[in-house]
Amino acid sequence: MSGVFDNWQAGWCADVKHVPSPHFNQRPAAEVSLLVIHNISLPAGQFGLPYIEALFCGTLDCQADASFADLQGLAVSAHFLIKRTGEVLQFVSCDERAWHAGVSTFAGRSNCNDFAVGIELEGTDTSGYTEAQYAQLVALTQALQRQYPLITQERIVGHSDIAPERKTDPGVGFDWQRYLTAILS
Repeated sequence: MSGVFDNWQAGWCADVKHVPSPHFNQRPAAEVSLLVIHNISLPAGQFGLPYIEALFCGTLDCQADASFADLQGLAVSAHFLIKRTGEVLQFVSCDERAWHAGVSTFAGRSNCNDFAVGIELEGTDTSGYTEAQYAQLVALTQALQRQYPLITQERIVGHSDIAPERKTDPGVGFDWQRYLTAILS
């Protein structure tokens, strides 16, 4: 079955905007088998600004906002970002290891970056997410499941599920039932 986001080459989806990040490395032999949903906003609670892309690309001006002081020297990335408008950006090939999960464990296995794809939603734990974000997240998830069949519904988690002592995203504003029901249709 084909659908949106079905043009792939070397882990890159040709149907989205590419913004290559230097913050990645080679995956170990582990196959991609986990999808992690995150949220991010920079500054916190503000949307539509260029700071997320700059953070993931290592070009964030940490002087631009006082809240960025703790981000100085931080090397992080995700495979994808879905903006509030529904625009999808890809920073790292899904065949490579993006640096999104940090210290994490899933099903007794640590270092989730080794076998996970990370999708960031522009938002906060409590802001809720837009119709456009849900539509794109569902379509992208379905495409990822076609590309990486080990990503089953049971292997789709929030950042809070793999790092519960450190993280709370995607938060109470994320409608898991809506999302999981939609990816099955």
